[in-house]
Amino acid sequence: MNWQELINEEKQKPYFQELTTFVDQAYQTETVYPAKEEIYRALELTPYEDVKVVLLGQDPYHGEAQAHGLSFSVASGEAKFPPSLRNIFKELESDLGIKRTKRDLTDWAEQGILLLNTVLTVDAVKKAGSHRKKGWETFTDQIIRSLNDREKPVIFVLWGNDAKKKAALITNPQHKILTGVHPSPLSANRGFFGSKPFSQINDLLEELGEKKINW
Repeated sequence: MNWQELINEEKQKPYFQELTTFVDQAYQTETVYPAKEEIYRALELTPYEDVKVVLLGQDPYHGEAQAHGLSFSVASGEAKFPPSLRNIFKELESDLGIKRTKRDLTDWAEQGILLLNTVLTVDAVKKAGSHRKKGWETFTDQIIRSLNDREKPVIFVLWGNDAKKKAALITNPQHKILTGVHPSPLSANRGFFGSKPFSQINDLLEELGEKKINW
């Protein structure tokens, strides 16, 4: 299995053809993020066989120069600093003493963290949720199922109620699931802060005989 095979399989299905029509039209008539060539960037940076961790997000950011195809990551230091990412960095510093300033998480993706949103596009004007229930969730569920089918263990990190629902797709016992509170300002104080997810991930990777993440 590789990601291109999965995409090619899904492209044959009616839901994906409808999704493609919707997305193509949206890019022609609206401001949509990320850039069209970056929709599948998470899959391009983290090949199927290299995935060690899945960090599941929801929609891409809808602010200018933010979204670039990776969940929680921001393309440019010039862009507005999303509150969720700010809280992730606060917890990283609290957990491991790492004071990260670079908002582009490409280096995480290159180390085997699949930074996957459940919806891969968003309308900048209509904002969060504007491209939900158009077919992306069906596609990204297939990505999760394909990783569930893999023999090599994967650590699934599910922050927030939307992400936690995806645990139902992860049925093979060799995989690890870390659930937690979403890092958004609305919920971070209810258990995200102090949850130490980064050290937990590295401890699990060590148990699995995998190289730890350099956060």
